[in-house]
Amino acid sequence: MKIGVLGATGPAGGGLAARLASVGYDVIAGSRDTARAEAAVAKARERWGDRVERLQPGDNADAASAEFVFVGTQWEAAVPTAAQHADALSGKVVVAMANGLVKHGREFHPVLPDEGSLALALQAAAPDARVAAAFHLVPAAALGDLDHAIDSDVIVCADDDNARTTVLELVAHIPDLRGFDGGSLANAVGIEAFAAVLLTINLRHKGKARLRLVGVEPRPPAGP
Repeated sequence: MKIGVLGATGPAGGGLAARLASVGYDVIAGSRDTARAEAAVAKARERWGDRVERLQPGDNADAASAEFVFVGTQWEAAVPTAAQHADALSGKVVVAMANGLVKHGREFHPVLPDEGSLALALQAAAPDARVAAAFHLVPAAALGDLDHAIDSDVIVCADDDNARTTVLELVAHIPDLRGFDGGSLANAVGIEAFAAVLLTINLRHKGKARLRLVGVEPRPPAGP
């Protein structure tokens, strides 16, 4: 399965693209500017060598043409980018992973659109896509550090059951990540808002806390 990452020159999109390539997926690292994507991929190859040999640069249109797409842009650009490529995203699983956040002093506050969450706004912008919300609480730095497994959990929300299952199976292929079924896309608001709380805790406690659920086990991936 070929995966496209829109906005793969930023910390989150770039880290995710490298991580997915390192576990065996063919990944198109997209950008509005192909030259920026080429520079980002060259930097990743210089750092990680053959571990990211499946990572290829392209523009966002190239990334949107893949079978499975992540929107890894900065949060302000997520919805406009999805709208721009809505036709190419039609029928595909599209993962929204951005958190709308603004810093006030020593804390972060969530920024939620009229639709209720960025994931829902992205679904409205690309109405024929099968949008899932995931990876909101995994730090970008952890995604891009291929020398270390990511000790974190991922909650996946989607209205389309098959889209949710597809994302959960992808999560299960990344070492030490655990995926959990968070229900419909309406529940993405809770994940996006909690990102502000988690970052505030890290800021005030000078830590690197991540989400880890206790008392529950992830659903095993589907067999071949």
